[in-house]
Amino acid sequence: MADQLRLAREVRLLGELNEWLQSSRSLDELFDMVSRFMTHILPEAEGSVYVYSNSRDVLDGCASWNGGTHKAHIHPEGCWGLRRGRTYEFGASEIDFICEHAEPHDGRQYFCFPILAHGETVGLLHLRAHENCEEEFHVSRKLAQLCAEQISMAIANVRMRDQLHDQSVRDPLTGLFNRRHMTETLRKSISRSQQTGVPLSLIAVDVDHFKKFNDTHGHDAGDMVLRAVGAALEQGCDRDEVACRIGGEEFMLILPDNTPDDAVSRAEKLRQSVEAVSVRYGDKSLPRITISVGVSHYPAHGTMPQDLMRAADDALYMAKDKGRNQVQVAKGTPTETGSADSNGQKVRTSGPVAAA
Repeated sequence: MADQLRLAREVRLLGELNEWLQSSRSLDELFDMVSRFMTHILPEAEGSVYVYSNSRDVLDGCASWNGGTHKAHIHPEGCWGLRRGRTYEFGASEIDFICEHAEPHDGRQYFCFPILAHGETVGLLHLRAHENCEEEFHVSRKLAQLCAEQISMAIANVRMRDQLHDQSVRDPLTGLFNRRHMTETLRKSISRSQQTGVPLSLIAVDVDHFKKFNDTHGHDAGDMVLRAVGAALEQGCDRDEVACRIGGEEFMLILPDNTPDDAVSRAEKLRQSVEAVSVRYGDKSLPRITISVGVSHYPAHGTMPQDLMRAADDALYMAKDKGRNQVQVAKGTPTETGSADSNGQKVRTSGPVAAA
């Protein structure tokens, strides 16, 4: 009767574990669920879970429970379970070898379960017996294996969901966010500025004479130019700032928590960083890349996403009309620096003026 009750409880907990894991929205939330459930499912064992980093050269420690600890990173060569591609049980044979990640070791039995998803190893579940619980720990191997399988399926689902989300909001060529994500983010940033009063600026970027790159050197060279510009813009972002490619050779950056003058300075730094980029195509270097930049500020140039985008675009075309390779601020800017245009509006111009 006791065995039947124990089995029924394990089946119930496994079912609940599976249900909760399948509803998790992120890996952090998933590992928190794993920690809480494993404490009840396998109370005689301490454990930890590791997941491969994006570079696939190390595994990152994600969670531990029941008194267990996990290291920040471990190498796959340091685990006999991962090296051999199957479950490794220390203490089950007359001769055993200790995994590097299990050091320092006190002689207790442990399991290493490679976590597999769609035929690929995505992580490691490590379980170690509590003192004086070796017999119960050995018997629990099948149950632990079922737990590892459920964890693997949940990790695969979360990662697939993340990949699908990235595909829906990322530009496939540059890896920057797309127009859809930019509009949603800009709307949220405006709402936040309305509530807190923090400054907000928008930067529009266009690659100068981009058609010449395609016509002279081919579309592959043009793609390399766009990727190089996208990388420079992304590297120039900090904290909650967002770089987006909205189409063709046009980009936009959302700069929350930047004063108007700071945003103009950032735009000039971006212009300089792109100008310093050198792109090689085949055995030759492509011509120098330059960008024209327009800046708009909230709420001076609008309180709706389309208003700010239109103002930044107008400033961008003003930069092109004035000779390209420069920064212009939309008319009506609150900043007091810069020269006046023909209508008496203050306009901030930065950088050299290239030939039209």
